[in-house]
Amino acid sequence: MGERWRAAVPSILSVALALVVCWIAIALTRDTEVASNAYLQMLYGGIGQWPRYLDGGDLAVIVRPLGEAASKAALLILTGLSVAVAFKAGLFNIGAQGQMVVGALAAAVVGAQLSAHALLHLPLALLAAAVAGALWALIAAALKLWRGVHEVISTIMLNWVAVTLVDNWLVVGPLRPTVTGGHSVSGTAEIFPTAHLPRLLGDISRMNLGFPMALAVAAFVWAWLIRTRRGFETRAAGLGPEAARAAGIPVKQRMAEAMGLAGALAGLAGAVLVLGTEFRYPGVLGAPYGFDGIAISLIGNNNPLGVTITALFFGALRAGGTRMQLLGVHKSFPELIQGLALLFVAGRLVWLALLRRRRTQPASAEVPRA
Repeated sequence: MGERWRAAVPSILSVALALVVCWIAIALTRDTEVASNAYLQMLYGGIGQWPRYLDGGDLAVIVRPLGEAASKAALLILTGLSVAVAFKAGLFNIGAQGQMVVGALAAAVVGAQLSAHALLHLPLALLAAAVAGALWALIAAALKLWRGVHEVISTIMLNWVAVTLVDNWLVVGPLRPTVTGGHSVSGTAEIFPTAHLPRLLGDISRMNLGFPMALAVAAFVWAWLIRTRRGFETRAAGLGPEAARAAGIPVKQRMAEAMGLAGALAGLAGAVLVLGTEFRYPGVLGAPYGFDGIAISLIGNNNPLGVTITALFFGALRAGGTRMQLLGVHKSFPELIQGLALLFVAGRLVWLALLRRRRTQPASAEVPRA
């Protein structure tokens, strides 16, 4: 077994165990038939009802669920990469949620307040979101590198600063839209159509440009970390700051760059949410995709490829979670599966010990010949 696959085995086993545990929980509270059907409905909601389509059904039964899964996976990819990039530099970015919030607000403001051609408007909104997220993350980086404040503490605090500043003041105050016709509107003003992320399959599905963009960003992050000198220096700084410093690597600069990139990725996730599905900053950005990114990154072993695969998997589960309600099973079960998988991944040393024992058993069982 290759080294990369060996590193991925604990995550794969953790997800499988989480699926089994949640199935047992449904079976014990309901029955085995309901548990199996609930999982089947979750699968249909994530990747489409292929049996129905193959029997002559409408194409919508495939592309509509795939669109929902892709929309959620795009956000999980970007926030998961945000945590993974910072981790590679030896930093634990708990602040992806706050960075996503300020990025979403920046995208909403540029999308609603600026009038421009689509070829210019959309890139400007995305750029504004990335810059806002990066600047918010760099606050924590500066506190870490020049004042010694641990990034876990500062990023957690900055999460709530962002939520309070945006949701409790800006959105309900200075950025509140003008009420017309006696109708109240929550959140900011609606963005112009020129700032919308184009839908790839038309009105039949909500899959938009944010999904391939997230995949392209994941490929860029992988290439940056693995194929470039700066990526190598970033990883070296994360593995051993003192050794990297002795080798002439500017450790503080690489850490700051990684944290800025992490914030930009989370800000882009906010932009994808606003420009792709919400079309305004909602009254409250209730989706905790920034916090979910922590789980996605850890389950994906902080590797861009692992993060992408994990995000695609849990994006499909989340899209299908609502269909479980047809059988009286709560739609939050995909989140429970994700949480249990993270809990089991935290015990990866146990998985590695079991795998090591399995590899050494055949050798130890051999009896030396006389």
